[in-house]
Amino acid sequence: MRIQESGENYLETILILQNKNGFVRSIDVATELNYSKASVSRAMSILKKANLISIEEGGQILLTQEGIDKANSIYERHRLITKFLISSLGISSETASTDACRIEHIISQETFDKIKSYVKNIE
Repeated sequence: MRIQESGENYLETILILQNKNGFVRSIDVATELNYSKASVSRAMSILKKANLISIEEGGQILLTQEGIDKANSIYERHRLITKFLISSLGISSETASTDACRIEHIISQETFDKIKSYVKNIE
């Protein structure tokens, strides 16, 4: 099942919060993204149906293996595109991160692979 850009943003946010806090609840996602609890609840239902997350009885959100793989892929794109924009074009880190968040969802695999290779060569 192909998920929309917003679903990818939710997965990335869950991964980041999980790494930072050790656990994630819907309220944490809502606070981080400044979205309503109702919007997050609906999104979590869609991600659960797609087998990308599970929700424990206490409300803790866990990424499934498929969810972890997808979230890591999205987050890697975000980080590498941000580095590329900063190091190659001199874009400010804030603008680079904002732009990377948009670009990460639409960039072709071929272009991403070239950016990834470029960034690894300059490091």
